[in-house]
Amino acid sequence: MAITKQVFGKLPEGREVFLYTLTNENGVTATFTDLGGTWVSMLVPDREGKMADVVQGFDTPQEYLGNHAHFGAIVGRNANRIGNAQFVLNGISYKLAENDGKNNLHSGPNLYHDRVWETETEESELGSCLHFSLFSPDKDQGFPGNADIQVSYTLTADNALMIDYRMTADADTVANFTNHSYFNLKGHDAGDILSQKVQILADAFTPTDAGSIPTGELRAVAGTPMDFRTAKAIGEDIEADDEQIRMGNGFDHNWALRQSKDGELSLAAVAIDEESGRKMEVYTDLPGMQFYTANFLNHLKGKQGAYYEKRSSYCFETQYFPDAVNKPEFASAWLRAGEEYHTTTIYRFGLV
Repeated sequence: MAITKQVFGKLPEGREVFLYTLTNENGVTATFTDLGGTWVSMLVPDREGKMADVVQGFDTPQEYLGNHAHFGAIVGRNANRIGNAQFVLNGISYKLAENDGKNNLHSGPNLYHDRVWETETEESELGSCLHFSLFSPDKDQGFPGNADIQVSYTLTADNALMIDYRMTADADTVANFTNHSYFNLKGHDAGDILSQKVQILADAFTPTDAGSIPTGELRAVAGTPMDFRTAKAIGEDIEADDEQIRMGNGFDHNWALRQSKDGELSLAAVAIDEESGRKMEVYTDLPGMQFYTANFLNHLKGKQGAYYEKRSSYCFETQYFPDAVNKPEFASAWLRAGEEYHTTTIYRFGLV
C-alpha cells in the first residue's frame, strides 16, 4: 500500500492544490484532490489485466472549479434536491438558493467541491487512507449550525474504495452527503454505457414531479422501467414511453433500497461491463440511492482530450431520499446538535 502526493496546479488566487494517489498491492490506484476532496481517477484492471480509468473528470483544478456536473464531488450538506429551496426546522424556516428551477440542488451554489479541504494521510489496517476535513460555519449555504465535516477515502486490498462521512454540529441541522462520481467501466473515454448492465436491490422508487421533487409516494418497481431487481442493460428501458423516464430525460431517480437491517451496510447495486469483464458493487448503510445516467452531459471536455456526451457514464449516489427534510414519511436527514452523522459507502471493483 502506498500514498503519493504531487502538485495539481494553482487556483486563481495563487494557492497550490494537490493530487493524492492511493495504490494497493494489486496495482489499483485511486486519485483525489484537496480541491473539494474530489475523486479524480480510479484505475482498475479488465479480465486480461489491462488497466483503465473508470471515473470521469478533468485534467486541471481550473476545470474542477467550473465543475457544474459535480464530477467526483463530495456533495453536502444536503445531497440532491430540496423542494422550493426551503425547509422548516424547530419552527424556523430556512431559505436556500434556488439553483434548479425553484428548488435547491446539491446545496449550491456555494458548493463544497469549490473549497480546499484540509488533508491527512494514514496507513490503516484496511489500507491506505485519506482524511479530508472542512469547517462549515453557521448559515453556510443557508443551513444552521457550525459544522465539522470529515470525509475519508480508504483503498483496500480487495480493490474497494470505502468512503466514510462524518459530521457534527453545534445546532440542529441537515446532514446528507454523497459522492457524485461518474463511472464507465469500459473507461472514462469509452463512449456510451447503454450495453452495461445494472442491478439495483430495491423493490420501490420515489416518483417525482416535473421538477424532480419526490411526490412522497413509494412506488413498486414491478412492471415499470425502474425494475432493476434483475441485472439488465441500461439501454433496455432508458427510452421507455413512461412519464417518469420522460421527465428525467432517462434514469435520474432515487431507489428505496432493501436493507438487511436499518443502518447496516448492505449491497445496493451492481454494475457490469461484459466486454471488459469489469464489475462494480456498491454497498451502503443509507436508505436511498440515486441512479443517474448522465442525461445532461453534452460534449463536455474531460480528461486526456476526451469529450463526455449524454449517457457516457452513470452515478450511484447513496443518500437519504431527496426532499426528506420536507417529507416526514421519509427517513430523516436531520442531525441533532452534539450527535454525530456517520455513514459509509463502498465501491468495490472486480471481475465477472
